[in-house]
Amino acid sequence: MNNVTIRHSVRFILFIFLQVFIFNNILFMGYINPYVYLLFIILLPFNKSNKNLTLFIALGTGLIIDAFQNSMGMHAFTCVLITYVRTPILYRLVPQLKNKTQTMIEFSMKEFGVQICVIYTTLLVFIHHLVLFTIEAFRFDIGNILLRTIASALITSILLIIFQFLNSRNTLK
Repeated sequence: MNNVTIRHSVRFILFIFLQVFIFNNILFMGYINPYVYLLFIILLPFNKSNKNLTLFIALGTGLIIDAFQNSMGMHAFTCVLITYVRTPILYRLVPQLKNKTQTMIEFSMKEFGVQICVIYTTLLVFIHHLVLFTIEAFRFDIGNILLRTIASALITSILLIIFQFLNSRNTLK
């Protein structure tokens, strides 16, 4: 196993552990539930040669979270969705990436900068939360869905950006 695989395996175990044993037990004001496991999916490398592997990893991640939350595939669906849309979003934010010839691109604050990192993370978290809470409500209660989405996405985005900053603070100097 190479260094990238080991690093992402450790991240997977760490973020699943944090989500299941700490953040699943947090519910602020009845609306805010942070989902830090999304950072694992956000930080997965963009592999131009094997996109299906990334989708299967996202599916597995979502199914594990579903198993612990008893949420019947909702997280699996939203994880696959954000994994599917993350490449077009990043290409829209950084158009010169389309012309890169390397087959694997790793997303990091060091590589893309703070502004792109914040926009990219916030967009993916907002999409994830909006779809998740819409499926969870299973009715047209737009006020409740938007309130939960905005509140949870804001807190989750802040936590994920802090984690990314702490992860790259030594490399930004």
